[in-house]
Amino acid sequence: MASHVYILGTADTKSDELLFLRGVLADRGISGRIVDVSTGGMSPDCVDIAARVVADCHPEGAAAVFCGERGRAIAAMSEALRRFLPARDDLAGVVAIGGSGGAAVVAPAMQALPIGLPKILVSTVASGNVAPYVGDVDLSMVYSVVDLMGLNRISRSILTNAANAMAGMTRHRPSPDADRHPAVGITMFGVTTPCVTEAVRVLGESFESLVFHATGTGGRSMERLVDQGVIRGVLDITTTEFCDFVAGGIFACRAERLEAIARTGVPYVGSCGGLDMVNFGTMESVPDHYRDRVFVRHNPFITLMRTTADECREMGRLIGERLNRCDGPVRFYYPENGFSELDRPGQPFYDPEADAAFRDALLATLRQTARRRVVSMPCALNDPAFARAMATDFKTLFKETQPHAQN
Repeated sequence: MASHVYILGTADTKSDELLFLRGVLADRGISGRIVDVSTGGMSPDCVDIAARVVADCHPEGAAAVFCGERGRAIAAMSEALRRFLPARDDLAGVVAIGGSGGAAVVAPAMQALPIGLPKILVSTVASGNVAPYVGDVDLSMVYSVVDLMGLNRISRSILTNAANAMAGMTRHRPSPDADRHPAVGITMFGVTTPCVTEAVRVLGESFESLVFHATGTGGRSMERLVDQGVIRGVLDITTTEFCDFVAGGIFACRAERLEAIARTGVPYVGSCGGLDMVNFGTMESVPDHYRDRVFVRHNPFITLMRTTADECREMGRLIGERLNRCDGPVRFYYPENGFSELDRPGQPFYDPEADAAFRDALLATLRQTARRRVVSMPCALNDPAFARAMATDFKTLFKETQPHAQN
């Protein structure tokens, strides 16, 4: 089947811009299909896929979209598109345009597409907080500078750039021959880098190490790739996202953290990297009720706060509960001498009692079996011996899960 770049937008107000994008793509030898996501019920003749076709994908039918109430209609069209777009089997890429409303319609559907499929969103909202639009996927956003209301010297330039970028992405896809080794997901923070570096070295060329910055989004991206079958095992060295989840920091995981591990049963080796710290922005952004805590200024934009014994205890319980749902092989390594570069003797976050509170709660919660165990070592997390033990154990667990391991 021929592949097409889908061009998303509200054709009732932005048909000139959509046609312009399709024309630039055609000049580059790329087939584009205009998909109307307007909510008025009637699509202009220029579109390739009418709004009603998309709206029919809503669980309650097209009437839920064409309801006459703008807010409800936008939300319903977004849901319909989120179901319509991933089901297409002729997608080479997606380029979308829109203001705040249009971006709200298309972004969730673009987030539902596989990582690696080209995605570009041109919007007036791209100069602000783009996190809700990008989510945990490789969505590229381009600031339109001017509002998308007709073609002019600025909009033509921006749209041409977007179309050229999409043409380049679709023509020059990565070669699948490069993906010869199984991919392992690894979580990292700056303060756990020595541990991750050594673990990657031990894994060597037998694995492709995909390292994720543990900023909430990083953990979500990693687990998305686990669900997609791209990542076949996880070395979760840096579980620090649980700190922000418990204490209200800016890099929090969601409540479903570790659920992909449970769903898929991939080999999992975890540890306590960064469980000694909660992340906030500048010191002025720290909530008043935390002002008597121990802080480290990580950089001009990030302030770190030491976790308490109560917070560590809660994290031990949460992680233990989630790992209890995992039927695949699980090891959780506990470093007895500290969770990060800041949690060791002489450093500001060194607090063995708080660390031990995590350990005790984890041991009290986790139902240990032959396949699910806690391993305690008299090391700091960043000691090379600790990293080597985790990576070596992961290699063993991974090998045991392979079909040929029983032969």
